Amino acid sequence: MSRLTRKYLLLAAICVVPLILALVAAFAPGDSFGLSEPSLRQIAVGFAAISVVGLASLISVMTLRLIKPLEGLAASLKEHSADPEAQAAETTPSGELSELVRALGSLHSQFEQAASARDYLDRLLASISDAILVTDTDAKIVRTNQAAGLLLDCSEETLHGRPFNEILDVDLGSRASAAQALARSSDGTFTRKDGSAVPVSYTVSELRNSRDELEGWIVAAQNTAERRRAENRIKFLARTDPLTRISNRMQFQHQLQQSIARARRSHQYLVLLYMDIDRFKDINDTFGHSAGDRSLEIFAQRIIAELPRGAIAGRLAGDEFAVLLGGLSDMSRVIDQVSETADALLKGIGKPFSVEAQEIYLTSSMGVALYPRDGDNVIDLLRNADAALYQAKRAGGNCYEFYSEEMNNAAVDRLMMKSKLRRAFDRDELRLHYQPKYSLKTGRIEGAEALVRWDLPERGLVFPSDFIPLAEETNLILQVGDWVLNRVCEDYRYWQRSLATPGRVSLNLSLKQLQQQRFLERVQSVFRSHNVPPTCLELEITETTLMDDAERTIRLLNSLYSMGLHLAIDDFGTGYSSLSALQQFPISTLKIDRSFVRDVAIDRDDAAIVSAIILMGHSLGMDVVAEGVESQQQLEFLRAQGCDYVQGHLFGDPTTAEGLRELLIDQAEGSMRHRKLFA
Repeated sequence: MSRLTRKYLLLAAICVVPLILALVAAFAPGDSFGLSEPSLRQIAVGFAAISVVGLASLISVMTLRLIKPLEGLAASLKEHSADPEAQAAETTPSGELSELVRALGSLHSQFEQAASARDYLDRLLASISDAILVTDTDAKIVRTNQAAGLLLDCSEETLHGRPFNEILDVDLGSRASAAQALARSSDGTFTRKDGSAVPVSYTVSELRNSRDELEGWIVAAQNTAERRRAENRIKFLARTDPLTRISNRMQFQHQLQQSIARARRSHQYLVLLYMDIDRFKDINDTFGHSAGDRSLEIFAQRIIAELPRGAIAGRLAGDEFAVLLGGLSDMSRVIDQVSETADALLKGIGKPFSVEAQEIYLTSSMGVALYPRDGDNVIDLLRNADAALYQAKRAGGNCYEFYSEEMNNAAVDRLMMKSKLRRAFDRDELRLHYQPKYSLKTGRIEGAEALVRWDLPERGLVFPSDFIPLAEETNLILQVGDWVLNRVCEDYRYWQRSLATPGRVSLNLSLKQLQQQRFLERVQSVFRSHNVPPTCLELEITETTLMDDAERTIRLLNSLYSMGLHLAIDDFGTGYSSLSALQQFPISTLKIDRSFVRDVAIDRDDAAIVSAIILMGHSLGMDVVAEGVESQQQLEFLRAQGCDYVQGHLFGDPTTAEGLRELLIDQAEGSMRHRKLFA
């Protein structure tokens, strides 16, 4: 028997035995123990008092035994210790209540873990930018995150308890609807409390418990308003010219294709007007590109203002526009209707407008092609309308011309090549050949002239005389000129790797290039980027270019000359320059046009002209180069007249950069292929 048990038995005896004796004394007869009745009562009271004291002691001991561990447990729970069991153990003596204390401590620990997990989940949901809505099996919302409240413009408490189909028209309570929603991510529209709609992309997932029982649904949604705006913007830019806000080339061609299909089914006619702005480059050069852009905007606005209902307008490229008229069923009236529309367009376009306090007048040229008379497909209609536009340009502009089969094939081919030339840069179809320039004194190669060629796949090599005028008309000459200058510098660097002195290379410079506002800066930038000194190059300029705005040209050529560039007059004798005018320019070389050299050995007049040019050039301190030398007789005549340099097919066809490098290497090694010609 344990000590604690004996203690409890002793206290119980102290309580029970006096109580029994007190009862006996109280109810026994007065003479039972030889004592008087008052004495027995006093004895009974004494025993009763002893019993009460014993009972109080027993209760006190048992109370202390219970209160002490409970106080320790309360202190442990109050302090929220990380290890309630350990602290409870410290404050709880070993005994019957220790298991209760440990159980309560474990319960407290589990409660804290559950609370921490719930706090983490709340923070996780709050940090998610997507809207999260959790529903029960009745598809009523039971939980949301902050993003859902912001998306639907209401508090999270307001959303709780609402049926989900009030927000999105999907019945999650229906198995079929739920299965469809679970199939994939979907686009839809959430309805806010005020009735407004929000475009969203959402996914639906099932919420199941540990027994794989369905407890509800989880819906995650993103606001797609910005994405849809971006997509709409991309679609708009794919179909619309951003400057003029009308159809771009691709969209217009698509609309033309559709209109042709409808006209074919309904046996109607279409009218295509191909138009551009007359002398548009002058506006850019005179007033700047911002004025040019404003002119294009106004041009498009005036086209739209004058078009009949149902007509379509588009910007094809640069200052080129097109108009499509449909719904025409009476051919006898088509010409009159087109004439009325074209006249109205010319009149509306011709009104003056101001840009930066400058008054500008616009005029337009138009080419007209009819479906099906002039073509039954997009390509033919555009090509023939463009051919008619070219005729309008040749007529002086500010007018319109109808396409006719009598238009010569050369003009049509010219227009076709214009379209192809625009693509020549992207397709890398341009080539650069070099025609060596020989010294008549030494017979050595002293340099070369760079000649651009166009390698057209279906035609072969196209010479400059066939496409440079076209490039001049379309302003592509600027792009051609930049390409030639960069390629010459690249080739020159290539030659310098194996040759000490490749010689001086000349290249042609057009009037339009000289008219560029930042021409000098562009040239300097090319030389710097390729690390080629300007002294290695010579720019050839025609007499016509020299005499156009002579005062500005002199300033520009002086700047080029100060950079170290050599300057030459190309095709001398075909222009109208005077000796006094030539003296003003920093020219170092005269090139005699091949038309004079061709018959110099048999025509007395040509011989006299060539002799005079050589004499004049030398008197001005210039070198003289004769182009187009093709016979030994021409060579002998030029040498007799003291000409300095010659070039032409007598010495072979123009060659590639690699071919010229081989010629120069052979010459440096003492082998001269054309030595006999100069013997």
